[in-house]
Amino acid sequence: MKLRKNALVGIAVAATAVFGLAACGSNSETDPAASGSAAAGDGITVYNAQHESLTKEWIDAFAAETGIKVTVRQGSDTEMSNQIIQEGEASPADVFLTENSPAMTQVENAGLFADVDQATVDQVPAEFRPSTGKWTGIAARSTVLVYDKNKISEDKLPKSMLDLANPEWKGKWAASPTGADFQAIVSALLELKGEAATDAWLAGMKENFKAYKGNSTAMKAVNAGEVDAALIYHYYYYGDQAETGENSNNVTPYYFKNQDPGAFVSVSGGGVLKSSKNAADAQAFLKFITGQQGQEILKNGTSFEYPVGSEVEANEALVPIKDLEAPTVDPAKLNSTQVTDLMTKAGLL
Repeated sequence: MKLRKNALVGIAVAATAVFGLAACGSNSETDPAASGSAAAGDGITVYNAQHESLTKEWIDAFAAETGIKVTVRQGSDTEMSNQIIQEGEASPADVFLTENSPAMTQVENAGLFADVDQATVDQVPAEFRPSTGKWTGIAARSTVLVYDKNKISEDKLPKSMLDLANPEWKGKWAASPTGADFQAIVSALLELKGEAATDAWLAGMKENFKAYKGNSTAMKAVNAGEVDAALIYHYYYYGDQAETGENSNNVTPYYFKNQDPGAFVSVSGGGVLKSSKNAADAQAFLKFITGQQGQEILKNGTSFEYPVGSEVEANEALVPIKDLEAPTVDPAKLNSTQVTDLMTKAGLL
């Protein structure tokens, strides 16, 4: 479950069937009269797995600033990354945007990204981009445990995410293991603690947790008293609070901090495809969204993700990103394939 809406307002629908993306959201364009992908010199095509509303705001501002047309095709992280890999050098995509970084690494490992222009790299601190320079961070989200304060007192909260595998947490917490969000968290655990520790934690998780489809659904379950806590990303809570609060008013967010695996900050990525026929415009778009104007759009919008570029501070409702005390994880080393293998072995997928 994501906070984005099912349609991009003001952007015409493009044909999903052409790409076989049966599970995607709306595939859209900025030009209502256009269809298909942009030809060389005629704008860019973005494969988007980010929040639709955020990407639309970026596109509208970029088009107003540059006059460059942007065509959007919408899907999930793994859906889009697998599509790009399947299409290979024939992909019509110029830019790929994700919510979590493992999908970016998947495309990078297939050798399909061009280097990011140095001017863009310079806008994003090293902790929010991969060491390889093949793509860059465009936003970030923090892991958080949302809990029912009427059921759990502060002194009973887990000191570490790893504690959720202990017997005292049996039946008390929820997660959405099939989603890319949760798999990114497990990817960070694998990178930080290794395979044996990850294997053991997943086995304990299998015994203890309750599965829900989507992070919002897991949070709703806590709010409704079905379960005591849920491991999700922060923005589900803040997004609901900014609306009616009906799914989060009984919920409190808890941050593990202390460089714990549960303090992992997942980087949303953006990259330019090596096969792009509109590379200059694609690089300009990536520079724009990581620049001050693009990051201010993120800060002031409804996604409640963290800005990562051009020294733009987070939305005032959020815990400052420096106070999250996140562990250091190179996004280029997050291994989605190994994670899904381990989660399948543990019976979680």
